[in-house]
Order: sequence, then structure tokens, then C-alpha cells
Amino acid sequence: MTRLLSGLVAVLTLVAATVYVTRAADAESNGGVRVMPLGDSITDGFTVAGGYRIDLWQKLVAAGYRVDFVGSLFNGPSSLGDHDHEGHSGWRIDQIDANIVTWLRTYQPRTILLHIGTNDMYQNPNGASIRLATLIDHITGNAPDAEVFVATIIPLNGADPTVRGYNSAIPGIVQSRAAAGRHVHLVDMYSALTTADLADGVHPNAGGYSKMANVWYNALRSVPGSLEGTPTPTPTPPGQDGACGATYRTVNTWSGGFQAEVTVRNSGSTSLNGWTVRMTLAAGQAVTNLWGGVATGTGGAISVRNASYNGSLAAAGTTTFGYVATGNGATAPAAVGCSSP
Repeated sequence: MTRLLSGLVAVLTLVAATVYVTRAADAESNGGVRVMPLGDSITDGFTVAGGYRIDLWQKLVAAGYRVDFVGSLFNGPSSLGDHDHEGHSGWRIDQIDANIVTWLRTYQPRTILLHIGTNDMYQNPNGASIRLATLIDHITGNAPDAEVFVATIIPLNGADPTVRGYNSAIPGIVQSRAAAGRHVHLVDMYSALTTADLADGVHPNAGGYSKMANVWYNALRSVPGSLEGTPTPTPTPPGQDGACGATYRTVNTWSGGFQAEVTVRNSGSTSLNGWTVRMTLAAGQAVTNLWGGVATGTGGAISVRNASYNGSLAAAGTTTFGYVATGNGATAPAAVGCSSP
């Protein structure tokens, strides 16, 4: 047992020393709700690069959800459409806690997937549940509107009694916070996997990560709002078509740039055949990439007309276009409005 634990600690220590690519978020996602995968090497995907995030991303996209994974780290295969995350290999709860406020302020996640505590089980199990409670309080205190999904950790070879003891405290931690009005949700990850799903006694194999993805996916779908953001309505300027409306929202921001999305809505009782959105970008903002429409201009007063495939909107129908721009994303464009031929 001593040799097993020593070996596992050595593996985790080695992983902690690995250099990861960190960078500002790229807007490689299909837009939508900002979801932060948060934890240690199991979130990173040690043994299977990308881990559960691969299957989770594919499930969300197949179901029609628009999701933007966010975080300071970046890895995974091409089958993972958005590689950003906060899975720090070798890290304990206290290390995540020491950085969480900065990450929350930088990436402003709407939804957080928290699986943390594995390294504590080997390095410092005493007080792990108390540290987890403190971390959750820091998350909910700094991001009170975020939906926080807290998972029990998966089984570990040679440490099951310790894992069970830690996991047994998590439901009470979550329940007390939820009763206080915080958006915290329990996810039973432990029972979804067995040690047969582990590649090395600690990290899941591909099948184990797929099981984790299923659990996360079902948990997300059970909480309204965790996968669907609500854009802030922008009134239609006078003189523009009242049946065609447009709402703007900032999807993500980083130093020197941001990603935005505009939803075009037919609020009339008959179909729209073609639409054009006009808006005025703030000083210093310039569009560098736009999808879902055809733009005229890149800065100042610009217009975006429909693409060939999304110009027809049935009554109450919607479509979106998105763009990446340079400049400060804190200022929304002025005079966002829509007209239809």
C-alpha cells in the first residue's frame, strides 16, 4: 500500500510539473453559455487528452446547445470543438481556491463543473471537505448568478475509504448552500465509475471519461439556465421594422478583444424574408471575424445582413450571428436594430 501511494504521489507530482499552454480565450466555440470545467488532471484529461470534455462537447453540440468552454488552459484533440478549461494537473483544493477569484473575474462563467479533491486524498485528506466548502463559498460569493455543479470525486485504487469519507460530506455542503439560495447542485460522479474505468488507478480511461461526460450532460440538462443564457434586450430604434428585433450580448472578453453575439428575432405574425441589423460599435472596437451574416464595415456604424441560409424567419423564429472584435468588450454597441425588406 505504501509503495502504491508513493507511486501515485510521484505521478501526480510529475504531472503538476508539466508545462501547459495558457492564453486568452480564442472564440473557437460555437458561442453561447460560458461553461468552466474546473478541477485537476481529471478535468485536464490526463491519459486521454481532453478527458470528459470531448464527449460532453459533442453531446451538447448534437443536442443544439451553444456552449463556450472557458479557462486559462487549452488542450485536447480536434474532435473537441472548444479546448479551454481550468483543469490543473496535480492541484489540490487549496491551490484552486487561491486562483478562483481571478479566473471568475477573467472568464465570467455562467456554469461551473467542479470535480476536485483527488490530490487531497493522497497528499492531505484531513480537512478536505472543509476546504471544498470554502472554495464553493468563494465561487458563489464572487459569481452569485453562476450555476455551480459540485461532483463527488471518482473512485481511486488504494484509497476508497478516504474517498468515501470525503464524498459523504459533499451532499451536506451542497444542500446547505442551496438552502441559502445559492445556485449549487450536487452531481454523483462516484457511483458512475468503478476502478475498472481507470487507466492507471487514478485517471479514467476513454470509457470512464465517456461515463463522466454522460453524468455532466444529464446534470446540466436538469437545471434550467445552465445551458441557455438570456440576452439583454435592446429596444428597436425608431423608424426601424418593429417585426424584426435584434438583441446583443457579450459572450466572452479578454485583454484586447472580445466575442459577441446578436440574436435576430421575428416578433411578427408572418414570415420574414431577409433581415439587416445595424449598430454602431464603440470607439476602438473593430470586427476581425464574423459568422452567420454578411457584414458591411468593421468599425463605427456597421450593418450585417443575413447569410444565404438564415434569411427566412418564421413568426417567432430566431437566428444569430456572432463576431470577434478587437477593443474593449465592456461597452455594448449603440443603436442595435433590425429591419426587413
